Amino acid sequence: MATSEPPNARTPMSEADQKARALDVILDAWDAALKEGVEPEFLASTAIFAALADMVDLYGAEAVAQMCEGLPARVRAGEFTLNDASGDA
Repeated sequence: MATSEPPNARTPMSEADQKARALDVILDAWDAALKEGVEPEFLASTAIFAALADMVDLYGAEAVAQMCEGLPARVRAGEFTLNDASGDA
């Protein structure tokens, strides 16, 4: 009996599951790049560029610029901290 779904179709993930999976995939790629000798600061700036470029394609430059205006407060609030360290140098 044939189905309309391809054999590799998956059950749709929730938004939270998609975000968690995306972070896992990106962190795995990050670790792989570090093992290949890419310096963390190059990874970080390239990742930010890729993310912003994709968001501009999806939402437009003005919407992304407005979102970026709120980043300092979010960074200071610890929203982008993955560990217990304060991130202060």
